[in-house]
Amino acid sequence: MDERILKWLYDIKMSIDEIDSFFIEEEKDFFKYKSNLMLKRAVERNFEIIGEAVNRIMTRDISFTEKISNAKAIIGLRNQVIHAYDNVSDENIWSILTNHLPKLKSEVHALIKENDKTT
Repeated sequence: MDERILKWLYDIKMSIDEIDSFFIEEEKDFFKYKSNLMLKRAVERNFEIIGEAVNRIMTRDISFTEKISNAKAIIGLRNQVIHAYDNVSDENIWSILTNHLPKLKSEVHALIKENDKTT
């Protein structure tokens, strides 16, 4: 695997791990999330990083569209958080965090592991 792509996969992994770390001490609770501005901004920032890394991966190797589910939606979320920041829905971010992030985490883990086997 291309070294840059591997680096970006690790960036995604680190951002997901950071988001997970926000919820180690407390259970995931939407209303607590919604009322905590610092937590919301931290999650959104990590989504920006994830989206940018996915964008760079797709630009470098389009075949990753088949390896990373919803790649275009991930990039779209990044663009929304950055450019339409005043139109970011807490409910949408929470849904992605709870329903879609675990799948991305497992896909990225598998891609990194696959690379480790081939090197």
